Amino acid sequence: MSVNALNYIRFWGVRGSYPAPFGSHMRVGGNTSCVELRVDDHILICDGGSGIIPLGNSLMAQQKIKEVTIVLTHYHWDHISGLPFFVPAFVPGWKVNIYGPGDSEKDIEQRISGQMRDPYFPVEVENWMAKVNYLASHNSQIEYGPFRIETFNVHHPGSTFGYRIHVHGKTIVYASDDELSFIDQSIENRRNELEPQEFELIEAMQKEERVHSLDMIRNSHVFIHDAQYTPEDYAKKRGWGHSCYIDTAHFAIDANVKQLYLFHADPNYDDTKIEHLHRETIKLIHERGSNMDCYIAREGFVVDIDKL
Repeated sequence: MSVNALNYIRFWGVRGSYPAPFGSHMRVGGNTSCVELRVDDHILICDGGSGIIPLGNSLMAQQKIKEVTIVLTHYHWDHISGLPFFVPAFVPGWKVNIYGPGDSEKDIEQRISGQMRDPYFPVEVENWMAKVNYLASHNSQIEYGPFRIETFNVHHPGSTFGYRIHVHGKTIVYASDDELSFIDQSIENRRNELEPQEFELIEAMQKEERVHSLDMIRNSHVFIHDAQYTPEDYAKKRGWGHSCYIDTAHFAIDANVKQLYLFHADPNYDDTKIEHLHRETIKLIHERGSNMDCYIAREGFVVDIDKL
């Protein structure tokens, strides 16, 4: 889709775990998580993986906008590794707001600055010349320009957020790292250890948890979600905090999502494999009688928010 859209979503980084700058990966893209939402000349950035580096360079090529808000799902390196190279943070006159898991502004600042200290990096956050604000929310909601943003917890090691973003009457949900079947698999694996009453109670809690999770994405216009593994790889990496693409598709269908974007692609999967998984997802959607649209989250792809 053309980047000439006035209000849009643009994918700058779509890989999980680590950058994959390989020729076999370039149709999908090799940078790690970073998604830009630009509405009414306000820029909201989801995650600061290596994809935020070319985004920052792009922002420096224009003069109109001098403020961005970055919402981080968590602080694993593939989601913050681009921040030390985000050029606007080093330029006077810019304003950079950063939000993420943490009990206070100081807590968030410490988590961001940790990767920019000796012996990990030669330039510390004190060298940032932009006005940097660390934001904390105690009611799981923040507002920025036309964006109203709700946070919710997802299943990933450590404190990790998903974001439900409301703008111009549209709902975009971003949940880059989320293991949808973690509870299901854990309950099933312990079935023999539990008394029947205990199992029924835990199963009821699991159903309640699933309903709550579905409510956070229900009827969303765009759902950007972790679809990192095949069933075979998920069986080997259960508990690592990522989803099988099949679980992601079923979850999106159950929530009546309009458009699903398969995100956080495994860096070991080349373009051909990811495109095969996409075709398999389309088959699954048709088999379930759903009219949900499904796309691969490709680096550089633009979604016109006004046309959703």
